[in-house]
Amino acid sequence: MAKGSEIDVADLLAKATLGNEEVNEVSFAGKGMKLDKAEDADEIVKAINDCVDLESLRLEGNTVGVAAAVKIAMALEGKPKFKRAKWSDMFTGRLRSEIPPSLEAMCGAIITSGARLVELDLSDNAFGPDGVRACTKFLQSESGYSIQALKFNNNGLGIGGGKILSGALIECHKKSLAVGKPLALKIFIAGRNRLENEGATALAAAFKTIGTLERVEMPQNGINHPGISALADAFAENGNLKILNLNDNTFTDKGAQAMAKSFDKMAKLEVVNFGDCLVRSKGAEAIAKAVKAGVPNLKELNLSYGEIKLEAAVMLAEGVEGKTQLEKLDLNGNYFGEDGIEKIKSLMEDNGKIDSLGSLSDDEGDEDDEDDEGSEEEAEEETEGEESLDPVLSIEGKAITPRSPQAEQKPECTLDKFYQSPNATTLRELGDNRAKRLADDLGKIDSADSVIKAFIRVSGVMDSDKENDKNAVYDCADAIMSKAFSSGNVEAGDIVNSLLVHLGLLKSEDKIKPVQDITGPLLTLSHIASQKYFPKSSVETLIAFLSRPHPRLESHEKARHVLLQALYKV
Repeated sequence: MAKGSEIDVADLLAKATLGNEEVNEVSFAGKGMKLDKAEDADEIVKAINDCVDLESLRLEGNTVGVAAAVKIAMALEGKPKFKRAKWSDMFTGRLRSEIPPSLEAMCGAIITSGARLVELDLSDNAFGPDGVRACTKFLQSESGYSIQALKFNNNGLGIGGGKILSGALIECHKKSLAVGKPLALKIFIAGRNRLENEGATALAAAFKTIGTLERVEMPQNGINHPGISALADAFAENGNLKILNLNDNTFTDKGAQAMAKSFDKMAKLEVVNFGDCLVRSKGAEAIAKAVKAGVPNLKELNLSYGEIKLEAAVMLAEGVEGKTQLEKLDLNGNYFGEDGIEKIKSLMEDNGKIDSLGSLSDDEGDEDDEDDEGSEEEAEEETEGEESLDPVLSIEGKAITPRSPQAEQKPECTLDKFYQSPNATTLRELGDNRAKRLADDLGKIDSADSVIKAFIRVSGVMDSDKENDKNAVYDCADAIMSKAFSSGNVEAGDIVNSLLVHLGLLKSEDKIKPVQDITGPLLTLSHIASQKYFPKSSVETLIAFLSRPHPRLESHEKARHVLLQALYKV
């Protein structure tokens, strides 16, 4: 809300409907308010005080400092009927050290008020393990015994944060059980947190203890089969589980088989998302058998991009035959081939489920066919020969003969020409020393903006289908960015901020026009993120921005996914 504007009480003190429940809610969602000082929170405090039976407070899309958080907390101390803390994305741009004291104050206020919270949403706040630690006192208090929904999505928890959260939940269950009101957590969301096996295994222990989960979403956490197996064992103790999303972790067949074994204990499952989990054919076969034998309420099954071959896919198509509620079977991005796709479609047509079959447009083809084609291509290359990339060699047939010195590649393009018309051709025409020329042209680096402009020009010509062009882009981008990060004249944070501005993901006071197509920059960044010169301190910032809903990213989903995968591996 703009400074000096009058509070629209009718707008802020709204009756919000959550499921079948109507609650008294104060919402400042998406207002873009920057609350540094205590008085900056006056509007929010007044709205809270004016809502006699406050049950829900939405603060997402603002940035709250410690002093403002303390003042808001003081207002919450008088609200004993408070139930829902929707506090995602409310610390944008805050120092990591500012967030824990803010959370301690606001969570402490809930304890003081005697309220019994049912929902705590702290998603999209980059606070790491320290942020979780700030919530543990609340989670272990009587105000936390009633929690039904916990949302810690995209917080940078890491292994440490996962362990802290698990410990707090187990202690909460222990204490609440002792007073006859055992914790009955229903919803747990913690995607994009780099929990890995140790963090996932720790949380699995908590899930097994609690046993009341209905919805679990933990995508993109770098979990491999040991962690997946631990989770599978825990989910078997949660018979009411309906929604299970573990997208973009690495099951392999071992993890998928462990998960399939638990399906008979999860009879209420409706949505299963194991897409991009590398379940492979053996894993898919195990899941197909488990689906055929149980999960009668299945509505969605996602096994896309899992390196599944046709035989396993046929078993899956047959396995869903009796699922009367099935709405979608997603098998895109696997290894079926054209004939295999037709066979799957025919099976789904025969069992009356063709309308539920998702797109197969990204099918990777029959692996066996690809191998045969590859052999034929290699044979042709051996006969006909090709031109070497080495400027002093040429290949004709099977013989390698030196080229004349005159054949060496010489620069055909000036830097000015490339800057005026950046494309793959002009980049190649800069010559073999193109990377050095571009880096040298930066001179002494004293501006993050000049670095990113050079990076955008180079990465914008990326063509991932042409290996030579892609490598040329990588070499030039490496030369530019390694020089920038090692210069000592510009902070890494400034470079990343400038990058986000040029990508159109961060607003700037300067009128900078974002690059139109961000596919090349995103794909090039996925390469840069894996280089030794790339500062790890920049990873969390990039993940935070890339994980948020944004129209520019949604139209470049594949490139965003590739970059996020690279960042999670750093």
